[in-house]
Amino acid sequence: MQNKISLDKLKKGEKATIVSFHNDELPAKFYELGFMPGTTVQIKHKAPLNGPICVNVIDYQTLIAIRKTEAALILTDRL
Repeated sequence: MQNKISLDKLKKGEKATIVSFHNDELPAKFYELGFMPGTTVQIKHKAPLNGPICVNVIDYQTLIAIRKTEAALILTDRL
């Protein structure tokens, strides 16, 4: 059973695999940072008041903060 959900909807500590993007206009910087389909990520911290989300890109062993609006464009499959 697959649980498709946008990255911004995941809770702190949850892991997911990136499946696709809601918008083809996602900046190239996200591909450079490792946000590609098939990549496993984990939510490390969510700032209050729609602040940034800290994401651990497990496959590349990196910790990245992105805007909530950008995270909403990334569709994942919850693990």
